[in-house]
Amino acid sequence: MKKILLKALLSQLLIIFLFTGSYSAELIKPNKKLDPYDVVKIQLEALKNNDQKDQGIRQTWLFAHPDNKKATGPFARFRIMIYGQQYKHLINHSSHKIKLITNSPNTYVYRIEILSENKKLFIYEWHVQKGSDDNCKNCWFTSAVSQPFDQGNTI
Repeated sequence: MKKILLKALLSQLLIIFLFTGSYSAELIKPNKKLDPYDVVKIQLEALKNNDQKDQGIRQTWLFAHPDNKKATGPFARFRIMIYGQQYKHLINHSSHKIKLITNSPNTYVYRIEILSENKKLFIYEWHVQKGSDDNCKNCWFTSAVSQPFDQGNTI
């Protein structure tokens, strides 16, 4: 139990360290030190703090599974998809909660609660899988994000 708590604390410290400063700094790239939770947290924090240059979306794009990038096309198309009906609630959201649903050696599935800017609650299912791109072999990437389940107003 202590090992799990220590790993969670170290993971949170890593995320805080990585997000201290502005997004104009270098974006976080996939690497073997990041576990599946870190990947989801990095993407959600980036989308929560998306700027006018869409650096949050660009950060999220870096962790899109290489197989998905083939389907979504280049960053410009990915950006349009994120601003679309299905994912727009992720942009500049107020808060999020991450809960592990299931995992296997190569796949993790999380339940993500998003409190949108306008205080509506949305639930997403977020899949993270091992994959490889030119810069990172066997790293964790987001392979799927479900349509949101609208839970209505929270206030």
